[in-house]
Amino acid sequence: MKETEIVPQHLALIPDGNRRWAKKNSLNLFMGYKKGIQKFLEFGDWSKDAGVKMLTVWALSTENLTNRSSHELNVLFHLYAKAARDKAFLERLDDTKTRIKFIGDMSALPAKLRRALKEVEAHTKNYKNFTINMLINYGGREDILHAVRKLASKGKRINDELVAKCLRTAGLPDVDLVVRTSGEMRLSGLLPWQAAYSELYFAEKYWPEFEKKDFDKAISSFSRRQRRYGK
Repeated sequence: MKETEIVPQHLALIPDGNRRWAKKNSLNLFMGYKKGIQKFLEFGDWSKDAGVKMLTVWALSTENLTNRSSHELNVLFHLYAKAARDKAFLERLDDTKTRIKFIGDMSALPAKLRRALKEVEAHTKNYKNFTINMLINYGGREDILHAVRKLASKGKRINDELVAKCLRTAGLPDVDLVVRTSGEMRLSGLLPWQAAYSELYFAEKYWPEFEKKDFDKAISSFSRRQRRYGK
């Protein structure tokens, strides 16, 4: 990566294509998602090393929770809980002073997974070098509805600042760059409030195939763009 490149301070990721990659390689769902989690750990390192300050990744959408089979969801729940308690993963967070935050409707998740997520959040709450936000059972429309319901109970005059404070994603800065893999060219409701002026980068590769050189291409593409914010 060139020293003169402009690096997004808040990078959002939609890691799409785990299932299709597994099918392409004659592997089961477990191996597809396991590879996806391993790739995300690498992506986090690339982001931090490049100078990104915050990374937000979509780990599970509200639509996923509703529309995918119980078998597939249980595979994901098991892998997420295992990763959250993995000793090597926790040591990596300690070494890099990385904070982990989970955002979404946690009430619908299995109790075992909720406990694991709360533990890793508590373990890293004081770290400030780098922040990873995991969106789990999160949906953009549901996030807005969540804010509307809170606002309706307050009886206050609505403005931008108040809406932002009532979102599940309250406190997240605007996203500079969104990266989505697997050739899909849509946001699917990712962070509608914070991504209003985000730059978008769509990669053809399935998520487990995504490499450092692909990450560098995304950053280089972002660096060349002129962000006008409606000016």
